[in-house]
Amino acid sequence: MRKLIIGLVCLVGLAVVIDFGAAAYAEYRVSRAIRQGADLTSDPEVTIHGFPFLSHAIDGKYKTVEISAHGVRADVIGKTTIEATLTGVSVPLADMIDGTVDTVPVDRVDGRIRIDATELGRLLAIPDLQVSAPPADKSDGTFGSGGSGLTTTGGVVFTGTVPVGPVKTKLSVKANLILENGQLRIVASDFYIDPGAGFKIDIPIPDRNGVLGLFNQTIDTRQLPFGVLPTKVSAIGSQIVIEGTGQNVTINLDDLKKS
Repeated sequence: MRKLIIGLVCLVGLAVVIDFGAAAYAEYRVSRAIRQGADLTSDPEVTIHGFPFLSHAIDGKYKTVEISAHGVRADVIGKTTIEATLTGVSVPLADMIDGTVDTVPVDRVDGRIRIDATELGRLLAIPDLQVSAPPADKSDGTFGSGGSGLTTTGGVVFTGTVPVGPVKTKLSVKANLILENGQLRIVASDFYIDPGAGFKIDIPIPDRNGVLGLFNQTIDTRQLPFGVLPTKVSAIGSQIVIEGTGQNVTINLDDLKKS
């Protein structure tokens, strides 16, 4: 009986190893296909969820596939991070094995573009630009913490050093993030002062709009990964994140960085 139990344990362990190995191979083939099709400089990260993998592979249906590509160059923004979460993915086993994965039917695709503060600062010519979500109103029950304090929709605080008259000054501004006609409009609305700072920014009226305008920008985001249209923009940590969702679509792996 003891030998039988040990044998069964070994067989289960071998099956798990084989299953993980098959999943890793499939992820590699999909990653290479995306890199070649989208002309990326490095292999994107691909994670196929669902255990056991082989049962999903035989069925040709995968619950969730996550794709992440870092350092993807966009025409205006510079380097970005592109992410896609595919739900209900249909890929025949034969296509997965021989690497001929091209068009893929999916039940849902969630696409995201992440713009880091460093890249946005280069675009705005503000090298030390910092991005943060504005604090929540103290009346919301969180005493100004805003819960996690990491995510906001529609608003953001930019901090950076810009020319104010003859000198360069480090200051913060409140800006609105607006999705309009397939474009992201960043519009600085006013200067921002931490309520506990105890001072005000005194910039002559003729200069106020000019200084605020240094933080304004329009970025073309008509299509996210796999042709998804942008529907949401927010500040998460030090990044601007643009997101969108598509339902019951057939994606082309060549369109990962289409934006």
